[in-house]
Amino acid sequence: MSDPLTIEQLQRRRTAANARRRRRRIVSTLIVVAIVALVAGAWVALAGGGSGSQHGTGPTSAATTHARTPPTAPRPVTFTVEASGDLLIHSPVWERALELGGGSHYNFAPLFAQIKPIIEKVDLPLCHVETPMTHATPQGYPIFNTPPELARAIEQTGWKACSTAATHSLDQGQAGVVGTIHALDRAGVLHAGTYATAAAQRTPLIMTIKGIKVAFLSYTDITNGIPSPHPWSVNRANAAAIIAEARHAMQEGARAVIVNIHWGDENVDQPAPFQMALAKALTRSPYITAIVGQHVHVVQPIRKINGKLVVFGEGNLISNQTIACCPAGSQDGLMALLTIRVDQHGARVTFVHYVPIWVQHPTFTVLPVGTGLRVDPADAAELRASYARTVAAAGRGPQIQPLPAHLRG
Repeated sequence: MSDPLTIEQLQRRRTAANARRRRRRIVSTLIVVAIVALVAGAWVALAGGGSGSQHGTGPTSAATTHARTPPTAPRPVTFTVEASGDLLIHSPVWERALELGGGSHYNFAPLFAQIKPIIEKVDLPLCHVETPMTHATPQGYPIFNTPPELARAIEQTGWKACSTAATHSLDQGQAGVVGTIHALDRAGVLHAGTYATAAAQRTPLIMTIKGIKVAFLSYTDITNGIPSPHPWSVNRANAAAIIAEARHAMQEGARAVIVNIHWGDENVDQPAPFQMALAKALTRSPYITAIVGQHVHVVQPIRKINGKLVVFGEGNLISNQTIACCPAGSQDGLMALLTIRVDQHGARVTFVHYVPIWVQHPTFTVLPVGTGLRVDPADAAELRASYARTVAAAGRGPQIQPLPAHLRG
């Protein structure tokens, strides 16, 4: 049995044990601190504070964590929009389409073959359907009904969307409204202006072009006295309603809003007082980017109102109208090509080019005048006269130019 420890020995042992415990606590504390530091560094890197190490350019420092690069403005986006005149399908037009279909069906596509290359080069091609489409017996003026095969030709030509609010939208009542919508839906063509339900009317048409959401709205001032079957059947043109829908479209994400209006006095090449008043009200709105119009069957001016370019009237794209019934200008029209720029300041039309067109009779082929002079020399004199009328009506300017700018010879 060993000798009992003295008091001094016990004290020395306690002192050594306490020292060992202190050392263990210090080491444990250092380990915990190291672990916390590592976890904190990893969290900062994941949260984006360590952008240098995240991209392999070195560890994060306090300077790189707190001195962030300010966000850059979105890059500007420019896109083109085509808008053209009335698809006014008189009886001789659909009879020609039946002939082109071999008598068994209606083939409207060849009538637009000469303008198809123009439409295919545009980012957002838009058309204007003036007459209703149903499977009932076709009819011409004054109460129209167009074969639904027109919708297929619209898709084949390349138009992405069409306005449908027009003078003759209600010629076949709500059945005509619904038939037109179904024909365009089956063809895969978007549309605005007439509706099958109230919910559809409350939903603005918004398309994505080059990553930009673009709204297309459509209204008419005239339905030839035919009342709407329902409040939602066709959009009626008034400033408050148009601005409200444009605001709604912006709230839904649109960055540019294009408004199509069927308006004006027939066969008059200058804007009516109603057109001017409505254009002034709409161009004051920050929600509206562009205004294009149809109805009067002749070309009207392209003017700057409140700093915004307005295409008042594109004339007819296709019809049976000639000097036999109407002004010579009713055989003319234009395809407006709008250049729209979207940047951090908003969206605006920076330039309007336009292509003068002429409807050849009795083939009803729509001819761009420049192309027509090459493919149809027999009608050269009429093509030149058409170009002169269209340019005189639409105008030229720093931001307005016909294509071609001048005719050769």
